[in-house]
Amino acid sequence: MTKSLKELILVAEFTAIIAVLSQFAIPLGVIPLTGQTFAIGLTATFLGKRTGTLAVCMYLLLGLIGLPVFSGTTGGIGVLFGPSGGYLFGFILQSFVIGWWIEKTSSRFFHAWYANLFGSLLALVVGTLWLSFSGNLSFQTALLSGFVPFLLPELIKSTGAAYVGSTLRRRLHFKSETILSSKK
Repeated sequence: MTKSLKELILVAEFTAIIAVLSQFAIPLGVIPLTGQTFAIGLTATFLGKRTGTLAVCMYLLLGLIGLPVFSGTTGGIGVLFGPSGGYLFGFILQSFVIGWWIEKTSSRFFHAWYANLFGSLLALVVGTLWLSFSGNLSFQTALLSGFVPFLLPELIKSTGAAYVGSTLRRRLHFKSETILSSKK
């Protein structure tokens, strides 16, 4: 199997994981609490910056063309540019930063946890800024409705994603650069 085929298979698998975990949602006003950020963290922790970010971009592309992959089985351009769109676009930054951090340090739990926590906070900041802009809200209102309520859940999901992702990498002896290299 070639390197690019292996990478495409991993992208497809993790895109599906993100789509499925996105359906686990608890409504909290305009922005729901979902399994998306856990799935994004897990994807980036396991696959690294390149392949992980490709999986996230594929997930967003599927939602953009209207497939019901976003929270609440929604999809379409309206969701991407609606109040929660900033969080969705923030997932790209989140996955890249997590994958980059882990590739620069290691995939051990504490490095993965710091990377996941920092990446989640970045996505929250991007989402909160977009919520303020798109909803015509003051920054304080957006902060209180789109950032603060998600801090504890993000801490929990970051911990879970770091644990599961780093454990899978270790047990499967997964290194993104070696699994994707082609053997003749």
